[in-house]
Amino acid sequence: MNATDGPPGVPLGGPVRREDDIVERIAAIVGRRDIPPGEVHVGDDAAVLAPFVGQTLVSTDTAVWGIHLDAALFPLEDLGFKAVAAAVSDLAAMGARARAIVVAVTAPPGTDLEELHRGIADAASATDCPIVGGDLSLGRDVAVAVTVLGECPGKGAVLRRGARAGDTILVTGPLGRSAAGLRLRRAGAGLDHPLVIAHRRPWPRLAEGLAARGAGVHAMMDLSDGLALDLHRLCDASGVGFALHDVPVADGASDDEALSGGEDYELLIATDDPARLALVLHGRGLRPPLAIGRIVTNRATRTLRGEHLERRGWQHSL
Repeated sequence: MNATDGPPGVPLGGPVRREDDIVERIAAIVGRRDIPPGEVHVGDDAAVLAPFVGQTLVSTDTAVWGIHLDAALFPLEDLGFKAVAAAVSDLAAMGARARAIVVAVTAPPGTDLEELHRGIADAASATDCPIVGGDLSLGRDVAVAVTVLGECPGKGAVLRRGARAGDTILVTGPLGRSAAGLRLRRAGAGLDHPLVIAHRRPWPRLAEGLAARGAGVHAMMDLSDGLALDLHRLCDASGVGFALHDVPVADGASDDEALSGGEDYELLIATDDPARLALVLHGRGLRPPLAIGRIVTNRATRTLRGEHLERRGWQHSL
């Protein structure tokens, strides 16, 4: 992990401290003790990793304090956790094994970088994916850019563009928990409320993604921006339409939160063999998937219970 771009004497967090001291403290937080032989993680100019098996996957996400997480309602630690979890979820969406994480942080003087990196380390530990390097820089806002590396042996990654007419559409769990958690937190719910935890500490479905790839599903993506937007994206990529008969709403969430709330990070799956998918998930101790509709040939058909389903969900205004 490198520290750059700060004028001499300007702190990157807390009281005036040398950048090397800050990096050393962060390395102690995020570094792993069980580094595989021959690999080099945090501490050098670049990480050294053993060869990847099959296809190599790379994805990057950025989380900004006050944009991706309400700074008035949640601790800085949660921003670090969410940034890593969202990026790792992109690997889950393609059925990949998570191999490594690189984190770059910009922050204004006085930011508690240790707190931020404790959240980053928690997410890395939860997903069993090591932090192997990163960077620090002064900036106007707190922002965390996370690059994840994964691997897909065998037949390779599951893409969005493989859905076929007749496929069953499934999700790995009920929807709307994250959006409901944010609503409840704004209304005064504690940080330990189960739905609030779903918003502040999302769980990437890595095990489910690996199982789905093993079951030979045709298409898959994670539900980061809401079902009513992400399903359109999957069908756009595949050149097909959809007909939904159900939307599984999480306990405590509303129909609208389940459709367009976003940040659930459940997996959206299209397969012609849902029984095999359910069997593989069951064999790995995972909950059964929920069937919500079918892929249809006419790409203009985009319906929920026979009514057209508009695109709606989370999108940045850039």
